[in-house]
Amino acid sequence: MDIIYKNRIYLAAGVGLLIVMPILYFTDARRITSSIPLVEGAAEQVAAAATDGVEAVVEPPQTALYLEVLDGCADNFAGACVNVRPQPSTNYPAVATLRTGVVLRVEKVIQNEGRDWYKVTFDEWVRYPERVAKEWYVAGDVVHLFEHDVPQILATGEKPQTNKRIEVDRTLQMLYAYDGDTLFMEQAISTGNDDTPTPRGNFKIFHKTPSRYMQGPVPGITADDDVYDLPGVPWTMYFTKQGGAIHGAYWHDEFGQQHSHGCVNLPPQKAKELYEWADMGTPVWVHD
Repeated sequence: MDIIYKNRIYLAAGVGLLIVMPILYFTDARRITSSIPLVEGAAEQVAAAATDGVEAVVEPPQTALYLEVLDGCADNFAGACVNVRPQPSTNYPAVATLRTGVVLRVEKVIQNEGRDWYKVTFDEWVRYPERVAKEWYVAGDVVHLFEHDVPQILATGEKPQTNKRIEVDRTLQMLYAYDGDTLFMEQAISTGNDDTPTPRGNFKIFHKTPSRYMQGPVPGITADDDVYDLPGVPWTMYFTKQGGAIHGAYWHDEFGQQHSHGCVNLPPQKAKELYEWADMGTPVWVHD
C-alpha cells in the first residue's frame, strides 16, 4: 500500500520505515514551503491508516510560530541586545545578538530554568550555513511570540487578480502603495546604492516570507569583500528572481536615501503593514 502524506512523512506499511522529507506543496492556489514539526496527531493518523489498509492524507500546517524582537538594541547596537544561546540556558555564552525588528521562525518551545525558550530554525536556503555553526535558542520573556502564515511562493502559471499595486520611486526614495485609486501607504525608503542599484522595470510579488536570512557577498552582485550577515530580515516580498525584494531593515534608519544592496528597505513596522496588505502577484513598478 502507498501512503500519500502531504507534509514531510512517508510511512511504508509492513516494514515500519519512516522517512522525513521536506517538499513543496500547493494549498489554496499558493505554493508554500513548510518545514515546521508535524501537526499534532499526524503520525498516529498515518500509522492507523497503515493498519487499516487505507490511504492516509494529512493536510500540512499553513501557519507557524515566529518570534519578534520588540525591545532589543538599536540599529547601531546601542542599548541591550537580545542574546542568542547555543542551548536553552543562560549558563551558555551568547553566540549572536539580535536588534529590534528581527523576526525569526520558531521550531519548538522548550521549558528550562523556569522560563520558555524558543528554538530558532532557518527554514529556507542559507547562502553561508557555516556562519550558523550552533543551534539558536532565545529566552521567551525577552521577545514576542506570534503565529503567522508560512512562506508563500506563486505557482508557475498562476495569475492572481488584484487591484493593488506598488510604486517605487528611486529618485525621490519613496514608496507608494495603491488599492485602485486609493493610496494605502506613502513611505520614505532606501533603494540600492549606485554600485548595487534596485532594478528598474515592471515586476510582481512572487514570494513572501515573514523572515529571511540575508548574507553577503552575493556572487555577481556585490563585491567579494562586501561581507554582511543579517538573520531575521522581516516581512520580505521578492519581486525579482535575482533577489530584489521589499523588506524591513533593522540595521539602519536612513530611510529617504540610498542604503541597500538592491532591495527596497522600509522601517520594520511599515514593512509589516505592507506585507499584510499586499496580495501575491501585486505589481511592482520601479522607476527613477
